[in-house]
Amino acid sequence: MSTTVFTGGTILSSYRSDAVEHTAVAVEDGRIIAAGAEALALRDTADEAVDLLGGVLAPAFGDGHAHPLQGGLEKLGPQVRSCASVDEIVACVQEWADAHPEQEWIYGGSYDATLAPEGMFDARWLDAAVPDRPVVLRAWDYHTVWVNSEALRRAGIDASTPEPALGRIPRRADGSPLGILQEPGAVDLLIPAEPGRTHDERVEALRLATAEYADLGIAWVQDAWVEPAEVEAYLEASARGLLSTRVNLALRADPVRWRDQVPEFVESRRRVEELDDPLLTAGTVKVFVDGVIENHTAAMLADYTDTPGDRGLPNWDAAELTAAAVTFDKLGFQLHLHAIGDAATRTALDVFEAVERTNGARDRRPVIAHVQVVDPADLPRFERLGVIANFEPLWAQLDSMMLDLTIPRLGPERERLQYPIRTLLESATVSFGSDWPVSSADWRPGVATAVTRQTEQRIPEAGWTPAERIPLTDALEAYSSGVARQAFAQHARGELRPGSSPDLVWLDTDPRHVDPHDLRSVRVLGTWVAGVRRATTVRS
Repeated sequence: MSTTVFTGGTILSSYRSDAVEHTAVAVEDGRIIAAGAEALALRDTADEAVDLLGGVLAPAFGDGHAHPLQGGLEKLGPQVRSCASVDEIVACVQEWADAHPEQEWIYGGSYDATLAPEGMFDARWLDAAVPDRPVVLRAWDYHTVWVNSEALRRAGIDASTPEPALGRIPRRADGSPLGILQEPGAVDLLIPAEPGRTHDERVEALRLATAEYADLGIAWVQDAWVEPAEVEAYLEASARGLLSTRVNLALRADPVRWRDQVPEFVESRRRVEELDDPLLTAGTVKVFVDGVIENHTAAMLADYTDTPGDRGLPNWDAAELTAAAVTFDKLGFQLHLHAIGDAATRTALDVFEAVERTNGARDRRPVIAHVQVVDPADLPRFERLGVIANFEPLWAQLDSMMLDLTIPRLGPERERLQYPIRTLLESATVSFGSDWPVSSADWRPGVATAVTRQTEQRIPEAGWTPAERIPLTDALEAYSSGVARQAFAQHARGELRPGSSPDLVWLDTDPRHVDPHDLRSVRVLGTWVAGVRRATTVRS
């Protein structure tokens, strides 16, 4: 039994404007046993006393949708995310390849898809840097890869390769592949030829990624895309004590072989539960209902404005998706559905309705992630079906992706339907995530964007689609108690009060009273997960 007493600052029960404030709390093995004067009375006999130095102790943040393994793996390859041009990407890849001659396949991510017209990147551009070894770079949406000619050659992808059922291969006029592969049906054509990441690389990536999350004050992460080999990496990282945050695994259901995956998912969950590690669970199944707007693979109710006749690329037959959802729900898995387009969102809601009708009512907390475009007629269904709307709030701004790729494909009417955060917050549960490494893992810029609907340069002045802006306290709650509710932990960890077992974050100032654009100046001074301090580095 270990007791820690926190004093010398403000202790917040939550981020609500009416949050209870204490001057001290005592925590024993992760559970709050006293607050206020009772906690102060325990300070002299506690195992540790933490002086908050005038700062704030509050419930730790969560990330309701992310890809920590991929985020960690990006750190092990060429760092192309910050590159501002195609030439910079090519130079970065060449420099890394020259420094790592032992790497037969070069993996990297995640490049800015707006750096080439219409997001169309040519294999020959990478050939100039690395002509004799395969190069595979993920776009920042993680739905597209850019490869060089050697990768295409080894995978046998050429002019004679038929268009895959669940993906696209953009081609030159002569039918030869241009150099990008869109969605799993096309990207997976590389699998027979490529070695993929090693087990040791995956384990190291998880160590790096969860340490970064802890440094940010984030204590629980929904890994929203986990494959079988990645389960093995998580099991080893857990057994070796390398995880710094809680992670819940969402096992990806494949539209072709999901029936074969049923016993695999049950076994993966059993193995995770057998470890009895409070930092690792595997209670969720992930489904990609569609793709993304930027490459015309998000499923839409009406044609894309710039490509008449094209309504996107649904990843599942509706009946198969319903059957899969009913099966996994009956086994007790939470359902986590990626839906970007309005047709995909409607399909996801239809599926949840069928699941409840078939399996009966229970507290299942299904999740729709991203919720980018929603037909207004479908908005009331979130509350009725108990669906958690998981937004990545950093996307709700007029950045280059939105201006150059998204809005031209949607047109002005559907532009205004994007990211209805305030509308759904008024009736349903909203949680926030980052989709890291698609975008920053840091909660601070995401909160700022949810509140202002502006870029970092405060453009536009009144905010983009300003009716969907939300109060600062609600944005902080969506990144904390909203995610805790998604994790079925709002009563245990979502609020700091005697008897609860919250994960904790120590901030140098109260974020509720900061200009949203200045949130980046709020420093994370410490993070406690499952009763243990996991981050001691000051994060600025």
